[in-house]
Amino acid sequence: MRDCLRLLQPLIDTASRRFRTGRQFRHMTPTLFEALPLAAPLQRVLRELNYQTPSPVQAQAIPLLLEGRDLLGCAQTGTGKTASFALPILHAIHERPKQIKPRQCRTLVLAPTRELAGQVGKSFTTYGAHVRFRQTLIYGGVGQNPQVSAMRGGVDVLVATPGRLLDLIEQRAVDLSGVEFFVLDEVDRMLDMGFARDVKKIVALLPSNRQSLFFSATLAPTIVELAQTILRNPARVSIDPGTTTAERIEHQVCFVDRENKRPLLEQLLRGQASATSGKLTIVFSRTKHGANKLAKSLCEAGFPADAIHGNKSQAQREKALEKFKKGLTPVLVATDVAARGVDVKDVGLVVNFDLPNEPEAYVHRIGRTGRAGAEGRAVSFCAEDEREFLREIEKVIKMAVPRWDDHAWHDESLADRHLRMRTGGGMVQGGGNRGGNRGGGGNRGGGGGGRGAEGRDYSNAGRGNNRRRQASR
Repeated sequence: MRDCLRLLQPLIDTASRRFRTGRQFRHMTPTLFEALPLAAPLQRVLRELNYQTPSPVQAQAIPLLLEGRDLLGCAQTGTGKTASFALPILHAIHERPKQIKPRQCRTLVLAPTRELAGQVGKSFTTYGAHVRFRQTLIYGGVGQNPQVSAMRGGVDVLVATPGRLLDLIEQRAVDLSGVEFFVLDEVDRMLDMGFARDVKKIVALLPSNRQSLFFSATLAPTIVELAQTILRNPARVSIDPGTTTAERIEHQVCFVDRENKRPLLEQLLRGQASATSGKLTIVFSRTKHGANKLAKSLCEAGFPADAIHGNKSQAQREKALEKFKKGLTPVLVATDVAARGVDVKDVGLVVNFDLPNEPEAYVHRIGRTGRAGAEGRAVSFCAEDEREFLREIEKVIKMAVPRWDDHAWHDESLADRHLRMRTGGGMVQGGGNRGGNRGGGGNRGGGGGGRGAEGRDYSNAGRGNNRRRQASR
């Protein structure tokens, strides 16, 4: 009898520990990382990083994931959601090490772009500094041979974009039958880029006995429908946009003729050059050719700039990002393919040189500033042929973007036409704001418009199904 109890004791201890963990966090939200039952190597790295208080998404998600629950998470970029899934996965890898078969992985993280895949991979490397695990990244734009070689011995964590991953699966270089943890990150962007079919193909290859995590900045009906086919009895974590980085972003719109956009941009960049912090600027262009042309003209005007988009090789994009982060090239001109992958804390200004034709992209573009608790500013240029884009953006964010007219190129008649076009929607235009700020920036808050983060509702997001599979290849 004693021998039986001795043999069963480890199982009893494990069950008791899981029960206590569930009881501890089912009815409370931890306020400190040290209160989370994470493995010692993870607590050590959190202390080294001086991480003390988890963000709202981390405080809610980590305990649920430690219990083994599937998760449907709604949180914007810049809220710390990568740590919310990386820490529990690394905890499981440390607590339950196992031999991995060739070409297999224990964890699969799907991301829509190369930049985001790289960002997620770096996060795993950072948080797993004291955990023994193997990781590799699979994405397009680079040769596949190193990726194939890395998978031969199997890995604990595989971060991939859908296009290249399917290519290697078809070549039998990757086997997904051993996946224990599946993370689908930035789902709304994944669907916007036309990856719905690819995602479904990949999910069909996964074992049914797995823990699945689903993260999106928006929860449109199409996203919820996809989640229902992937998740099993998921816990839900939804972070109110009013408590995320959007709350710290001042966003404004300038009504301006297209030919006057460039001198207005140069005025804004002169203000950025004299800023004491947040000196970096991201300028968004709708097309790759436009991004190259704008970056070249800015350099000629004395503003060091570089362009990043889908036609650039991975090496070129990484080099441009590295120079941007170091401030050697303080202006980065980007297309939407890079919108989710740029995670730089010192970005003080985002300029929508061209308004996005997909309103959801506006939210993700301005999310490149105001990160890690900092304040940020986003200025959008609206020409005559972009008024409909602005109208759709304002419908999605449920507010009028405050107007900034304290510059020499303001087009009052264009502003009036836009106001008349959408007055029937019942929204009230944020008043024009005058007064200097950062060398031509106007007063923060956009007189009458305020910050405007309160009451945002992204439930109507999720439009668009542009097929850009090549962006991740």
